Amino acid sequence: MNRVQPIYEITVKMQQLLANDVTSNEREAIIEGIKSLLLQRGSYMEEAKEPFTKEELEMGKKLLPLNKEVQEKMDLLFQGLKVEMKQVKKQKNSNRQYTNPYNKVQTMDGMFMDKRK
Repeated sequence: MNRVQPIYEITVKMQQLLANDVTSNEREAIIEGIKSLLLQRGSYMEEAKEPFTKEELEMGKKLLPLNKEVQEKMDLLFQGLKVEMKQVKKQKNSNRQYTNPYNKVQTMDGMFMDKRK
């Protein structure tokens, strides 16, 4: 039996999952799906040890560009997530500053400041 076939099939499923544009609403579900597929693929990869047959080597050669494409799409997904997280953090900071604009202002009213230490 071909030991590389399940790895190839799981990688194709990952590619199909990442093929369409990911919106922020469905991002969490896609990440969970990718995570479970990666765990499955990892277990199959541990089982696939040398020596490989000629058929398995051919399947592996088909798998490499497919895996590279999946990796690039996952990187794009991660970059989009990072950008969105930065925007949320910035908006949260702006909202906090709007509700309490004098939070960071330090006043020295009513205190005596000695010039010497």
